[in-house]
Amino acid sequence: MPGTFEPLPGGGAAVALDDVEISIIRSLAVQLLELIGPGPAEDAPDDPLAGLFSEGPSEPPSDPVLMRLFPDAYGDPEGTPQAAEAEEQRAHSAEFRRYTENDLRAGKRDNALVVVRSLDALSSGSAGGDGAVLKLSAGESRQWLGALNDLRLAIGSRLEIADEDDSDLLFRLPDEDPRKPMVMAYLWLGGLQETLVATLMP
Repeated sequence: MPGTFEPLPGGGAAVALDDVEISIIRSLAVQLLELIGPGPAEDAPDDPLAGLFSEGPSEPPSDPVLMRLFPDAYGDPEGTPQAAEAEEQRAHSAEFRRYTENDLRAGKRDNALVVVRSLDALSSGSAGGDGAVLKLSAGESRQWLGALNDLRLAIGSRLEIADEDDSDLLFRLPDEDPRKPMVMAYLWLGGLQETLVATLMP
């Protein structure tokens, strides 16, 4: 089971992780949390109705990683639209973003927090220092899957991976290339993600 998720009886998944792997995933999840930003302020109103109608940003993020995590909802997949169409798409995207991005950020933040907390619990319960077996419920597995996807999107954005051909080129990077550690993390997380998806399939 090392490095691959396997299904647990009754739902959920398990994977054996060594201390280095635990440290890497935790560090990446913390960096993702920092990138996404903090949640609502502690003095925010408790009124759920007010929260329902609270508005988020209308402009897309300037950071390319955040733009990858929170893309515009409207765009022309066929090419560059005419000026009038582009303006209309920007207006629709801004409106959609205003009412959805806060919830999207909260969901991604929650997923990353589940990763950090489950790894912290794993580390505190591991006395041997050689790693441990992480066991996730079905719900935690789905949150881990979301977080792994976000981590790969973030790393892929930093590596400027736009399509499958780009990732194929990364396989052939020489060891001295400074991108190599990030590439290895990207590929390794992809393997974890793939095996976790398999555990969630009926």
